[in-house]
Amino acid sequence: MNDILVFSEEVAAAKAEQKPIVALESTIISHGMPYPENVQTAKDVEQLIRDRGAVPATIAIIDGKIKIGLTDDELEFLGTSRDIEKVSRRDLPYVVAKKKHGATTVAGTMICAAMAGIRVFATGGIGGVHRGAERTMDISADLQELARTNVAVVCAGAKSILDLGLTLEYLETHGVPVLGYQTDVLPAFYSRTSPFPVDYRLDSAKEIATFIETKWALGLDGGIVVANPVPPEDELEESYITAIIEQALKEAEEKRITGKAVTPFLLDRVKTLTEGKSLKANIALVKNNAALAADLARELS
Repeated sequence: MNDILVFSEEVAAAKAEQKPIVALESTIISHGMPYPENVQTAKDVEQLIRDRGAVPATIAIIDGKIKIGLTDDELEFLGTSRDIEKVSRRDLPYVVAKKKHGATTVAGTMICAAMAGIRVFATGGIGGVHRGAERTMDISADLQELARTNVAVVCAGAKSILDLGLTLEYLETHGVPVLGYQTDVLPAFYSRTSPFPVDYRLDSAKEIATFIETKWALGLDGGIVVANPVPPEDELEESYITAIIEQALKEAEEKRITGKAVTPFLLDRVKTLTEGKSLKANIALVKNNAALAADLARELS
C-alpha cells in the first residue's frame, strides 16, 4: 500500500505529531457543486478545520494514487476536469489499477480514511435508500460502508432527495447508531427537521466522542452517523423543499435517469428550481459539519 496511499506534507506531519485530523470527501467538488463554488467551498472548509485546531485531509484519487490531503492545484483540477470518476467501494480497485482520477463518495472516503487511520469524516449528507427502492433496489453503498467501517461521519442527515424513513430502517438493521447533535429529529439536509427521530440525542462533541470510543472499545465495528442540522439562518423550509424535490424526481423519471447520474441531476435541478437557495444551504451545512467534525476529532485525540 505504501506506493498507493500518499499523504500530503500537512497530513503526514499531523499523523507524526498525533494531531486531530478530519477526512473530507471529493465528490462534492467534482460532482456536487458548480465551479467555482465547489473549489472555493473546499478551500474554505479546509481553512475552517485548521482554525478550529485540526488538520483537513481531503481525499481523492489522482493518477491511481489515493491522496490523503490535496494541494490547491489538485482541488482546482478536481473542480474543473470532466475526467473524474465517481468512486465508491466497487470502483476503487478499477480506478487505482487503471491509474485514473477519482473523487471519493462517502463510502469511498470512509474506506480511504480508515486505511489512513483517520476516524472522523465531515460531509454534506450521506447517501441512502432512494425513493421507489422497493421497485429499483437503488440503495447507496454508503449505508453498507457505515455498517462495516470504523469512521464517524458528521453530516446534515441523509440527502433529502432520498427516502429518509427507509434509510433509517436500513441503518437500524445493520446496527449503525444515528446520533442527533443538539436535535431529537433527523435533519433532512436542507431542512433542520424531518418526521423521523434520531436514535440518541447528544449535546456536545465530548459526549459524542465518549459514545464513539465506547462503541469501538466494545468491539462493535462500523461507523456512526452524527446528524448535525443546517444552521437556522440557512435552512430551507421543509414543505417548500419537499415540493421542489418531488418535481425534480418526476423529471428524472421522465428522462429515465438512473444509477450514478441520479443524484447529480437531482441536485442540479433543485439548485435551479430554488434559484440557488439550495446551493447556499449546501455550502452552509458543509461548513457547519466541518466545524463539528474538527471539535470531535480534537476530543477523540
